[in-house]
Amino acid sequence: MSQPHVLIAGGGIGGLALALTLDQIGVRSTVFESVRELKPLGVGINIQPNAIRELFDLGITADDLDAVGLPAREWALVGQQGQEIYAEPRGTEAGYNWPQYAAHRGKLHMMLHDKLIERAGAGAVQLGAKVTGYRKNDDGSVSAFVSRTDGSETTETGTLLIGADGIHSTVRAQMHPDQPPIHWGGALMWRGTTRAKPIRTGSSFIGLGTHRQRMVIYPISAPDADGYADINWIAEVTFDETEDRKSGWYKPAKVSDFIHHFEGWTYDWLDVPALLNGAEVAYENPMIDRDPVSTWVDGPVALMGDAAHAMYPTGSNGASQAIIDARTIGAMMLDHGATAAALKAYDDALCAPVSELILRNRGAGPFGLLNMVNDICGGTFDNIDDVIPAAERDAFMARYKNAAGFAMEKLNAAAPTIAPGSRIPV
Repeated sequence: MSQPHVLIAGGGIGGLALALTLDQIGVRSTVFESVRELKPLGVGINIQPNAIRELFDLGITADDLDAVGLPAREWALVGQQGQEIYAEPRGTEAGYNWPQYAAHRGKLHMMLHDKLIERAGAGAVQLGAKVTGYRKNDDGSVSAFVSRTDGSETTETGTLLIGADGIHSTVRAQMHPDQPPIHWGGALMWRGTTRAKPIRTGSSFIGLGTHRQRMVIYPISAPDADGYADINWIAEVTFDETEDRKSGWYKPAKVSDFIHHFEGWTYDWLDVPALLNGAEVAYENPMIDRDPVSTWVDGPVALMGDAAHAMYPTGSNGASQAIIDARTIGAMMLDHGATAAALKAYDDALCAPVSELILRNRGAGPFGLLNMVNDICGGTFDNIDDVIPAAERDAFMARYKNAAGFAMEKLNAAAPTIAPGSRIPV
């Protein structure tokens, strides 16, 4: 083929970020997405400054992001008795050159989709089209087998195939047929949103509770005239007996099914039972991931996003890492062309460190401070400095941010992943 054409399996946040990146550098792509109609589904999501930098470099503006979320100002851990364990500013208020955003996942997804169609045309995304497998061809190209909702089966051939098809990736299953099953450590989450008044800074990400039972709470919209915003919440409980509780993604649930775990969680600044009861809808899903694999690449085929590195959402960096994946693939194509060599360079750069992050998140990620407090004092204390000195808490968080790729000094000093105006030579 005279001009490269990249096939992308999956039209989630990662797949769309990759397609936007390829359009930016002059590479044609087609996204194959299994759902027949895209809708703004899901609840809240956090995008870290390292990924916001990449979105800005893609031409996504602050106004675009403000339409789907708002900048996060604080990250805080609070014990079950309501005492603060750790708090720090986030985004530009912490000194980053870029904000951190808390957004509605579905609205962010639709915004990226609309940007891609606006720039690359309606044919850039094929809906109702699921990639079920691939074949590497003798001429170095790759063919994707596509099953369509109208019952037809087609074979699409391109220069490269990128599997951005999520934790249940069929591309990954073919690449790693002996991979272990999905890993679940016993944590069950219920998610929802409630119209309520924001707390603390007005845009704070709050982790409240213990290492086995906690709430995560943050707004995903700016307050209205009455001071109310869409408050995203995650109620999480870790069970000892795991297998009989395992469930699928976003199974509808009733608040009455789990609110008893949070009875009595009422403080002068927050009423958790009232927050939960105020939700119009709630969803249940397990906190699951996959064991790391040795490589994300098979010649002209690569994995990215959850297909490559599904991880526990304890560090709020799953979607952020998918965006970083997309931009790294684009940067490697600028160096090596739209070739298997570019995919190998991407694999060499990210597979090992991100695999370490998967395992770090199994250890509770930044919420590991709750584990430390519990191990020392059972979660009961009067002054957190008597339990874990401030310097130790700061060092713990610094190690996590460095591992996750958003250590401030390093990020602020870094050159753009893709320099403005960069294009693959034709």
